[in-house]
Amino acid sequence: MILSTISHFQLLCCLVLLLILPLPLYSADPDPLQDFCVADLKASASLNGFPCKLAAEVTSGDFFFDGLSKEGNTTIFGSAVTPANVLAFPGVNTLGISMNRVDFAPGGINPPHSHPSASESGIVIKGKLLVGFFTTNNVFYSKVLSAGEMFVIPRGLIHFQQNVGEGKALAFTAFNSHLPGAVIVPTTLFASTPSVPNQVLTKTFQVDDDLISTIKSKFGS
Repeated sequence: MILSTISHFQLLCCLVLLLILPLPLYSADPDPLQDFCVADLKASASLNGFPCKLAAEVTSGDFFFDGLSKEGNTTIFGSAVTPANVLAFPGVNTLGISMNRVDFAPGGINPPHSHPSASESGIVIKGKLLVGFFTTNNVFYSKVLSAGEMFVIPRGLIHFQQNVGEGKALAFTAFNSHLPGAVIVPTTLFASTPSVPNQVLTKTFQVDDDLISTIKSKFGS
């Protein structure tokens, strides 16, 4: 009877290990299975990224990208995000990495948003930024950073950066995914297609219908 109990316990332990061990595979992009896999953006994406271009079609240019060297045109938020993800830089396909350049006009903000598929690290290159994020327990962490200082944002948490300096600001951010995704809170709520019903937003924010309509109008919704 004791041997039988031990055997069942060992079997249970093995099953638990089998369930736990694969979890790291989902912590970021899956590991690549070859030296590189330059994305064929004409094909549909799969679990491990885009299908690879034929080796004969790969060129040196696939591994270099100058898009982050140019200042972006800021939006109504006073910021511009220039991505170097797989959609813009096919060479990062399946490598589990990507970057963004974020330009800020004076007072500009990269509004509250989250990246469902990646954690983020960043460094301030120029200016002064207020960087903050919110936990799932509604705790707010923030700090004002100057050039040369870094920050990290855990995967999936809502965060923002705002220029609190006197002139323009610039930051570069990096992700552990070739396509981190972005859910931008204000545009998701007030400029989605189709539009979120006003009664949902009035009840959520405890405001009247006119205010919701005014906010939507600022986003062209």
